[in-house]
Amino acid sequence: MLLEQVRQHTVDEFLDFAECREERYEFIDGEIVEMTGGTVEHFDIITNLMDLLFIRLAGRDFRRYSNGMLIRAGRSRLVAPDVIVVAGQPLTESNSRVLLNPAVVFEVTSPTSIGYDRGAKRGFYFDAPTIQAYLVAHQEQPLVELHERGEAGWRTREFAGLEAEVPIDALDCRLPLQEIYENVDFERDPPATQTPRE
Repeated sequence: MLLEQVRQHTVDEFLDFAECREERYEFIDGEIVEMTGGTVEHFDIITNLMDLLFIRLAGRDFRRYSNGMLIRAGRSRLVAPDVIVVAGQPLTESNSRVLLNPAVVFEVTSPTSIGYDRGAKRGFYFDAPTIQAYLVAHQEQPLVELHERGEAGWRTREFAGLEAEVPIDALDCRLPLQEIYENVDFERDPPATQTPRE
């Protein structure tokens, strides 16, 4: 019995494919992977991060991007963080939305992505030479994991509770969890599902 082989794609094929679609995709070692959708809380946290970074980085030589920009994490990986900060002018691959010089990246977890965000994707970000910090904001509780690159390698710290602040050396600023999680209701019940009619 012959097994059907899954054809591996090239980076150019992936970029052509992803360019004309509204959904978000990543390219991992020849495979095109669709990103899962998010909840209201997921998008609230991303919006809060973008607003907070706008205020903290105003008048300084940083740019911030969300949803749609890709970063290169190795020769055969293009990944899509929830939020990206670039120091100075953004460098991109020719005629593409692939950033080559991200300084700080943020991910907001979801139940389906938390293992990936804290596992394989963390490894991809650690391998990207320009990334100085990687933050993971949990969706179900006020908790942020901060991974920072140092001379001795990467170090990880956790900041929990709405009174905490996350100090990001690469951006020379602090992000209060109270503002990261503004309008997020941790007690909200999941949406009710309708019972099928008999």
